[in-house]
Amino acid sequence: MRQAEEVTFGGSGLDRADDLRGDEAAIAAAAAAGRAQALVLWRGKPLVAGGTFDRLIRLAPDHPVLARYHVPPILLGRDENGDLILAHDISAWVPPGLEPDQLDTFLDASEQVHPDLPEGAVFAELRRVMTHLDARDAELAATAKAILGWHVTHRHCARCGKESRMIRAGWQRSCNHCGGQHFPRTDPVVIMLITRGNAVLMGRSPGWPEGMYSLLAGFIEPGETVEAAVRREVWEEAGIRVGEVDFLASQPWPFPASLMLGCRGAALNTEITIDPKEIEDARWMSREEILQTFAGEHPEILPARKGAIAHFLLRMWLADRLD
Repeated sequence: MRQAEEVTFGGSGLDRADDLRGDEAAIAAAAAAGRAQALVLWRGKPLVAGGTFDRLIRLAPDHPVLARYHVPPILLGRDENGDLILAHDISAWVPPGLEPDQLDTFLDASEQVHPDLPEGAVFAELRRVMTHLDARDAELAATAKAILGWHVTHRHCARCGKESRMIRAGWQRSCNHCGGQHFPRTDPVVIMLITRGNAVLMGRSPGWPEGMYSLLAGFIEPGETVEAAVRREVWEEAGIRVGEVDFLASQPWPFPASLMLGCRGAALNTEITIDPKEIEDARWMSREEILQTFAGEHPEILPARKGAIAHFLLRMWLADRLD
C-alpha cells in the first residue's frame, strides 16, 4: 500500500542510535556538551505546547525538574544534527488537586501543569494530541510512552521474580539474581477492513462513547499467521467467514504497546451473529454511511477515532486508495 506510512505514528525515519545504547559514557558526554535534548512524560502523557498541541517540549537534560526524580532516562534516538533525544519520566510528581478519576479514561481531556516547567507547557493525553504532532514528534512520543510503560509493568524478572534493573539506555532489563534478560514487549494485533460489495463491517466494544463504531480487531495468538488471525477474530466476534486476506499497513499503538496490522478481507457471508463477550454490536455500513460519519452528519454513528489506523483505512477505502 503506497500510502502506508501516512498513518499516525507511521514513522519518521528516526535514527534510534542503537550503537549508543550500551555506551553510558558517550550518552553522558553528549548531555554534558549540550548535544542532547530531553522530552518529559508524566504518567504516559507527553509534555506538549498547550493550546496547539503541535510539538513536544524539549528541555536541557540538566533541567532542575528532571534532577528531582531519580528515574534514568531512555535514549530514544539521534536527530539530524547528531543531538541525542532522551525521554524522562516524572510520574512521581503529584499535581495539586489531582483528580485520579480524570486519568486513564477513554477521553481524558485533563491537562497537568508543572509550576517549574516552561510557561505554556502541559501534560496531555497522547490520544488527544497525536494528530497535532508532526511525524517525528509522534514517533518519539509513541516510543517514549511505550518503553516507559513497559518499565513500569515489568520491574520484576519473569524467570525468578526478583527486581530487575534497566540497562542499555532503557532498551533492556537485566536480573542480577538469575541472569535473566528481558526486552521491550510489543503485542501484534490485527485490525480488519472486511468488505462485501459496497459495505464494510463495523463494530463497537462495551464502554465506548455512545454511537462510536470502528473496524474489528484482535490479538494474534501464538502459532497463528496474520491471515488466520483475521479470519478467526471476525468469525468469533461477528459470525462472518472471511476469504482472501491482504496486508495493508501497520501502526505502532502505544496504548500500552501494540503493533496494529491493518488488513482487508473479503466476507463470504453477510448475516451477523455477535459474541457479546467480545463486542457489543456489529453492523454493515455502506460507503455513503461512512461518508456521513466522517462528515459528522450520521444520525446515530460517530466516526472511528481520528489518528487511529481504523480511521486511516476507512479513509483510504472511501478514496479507493487501498492499492
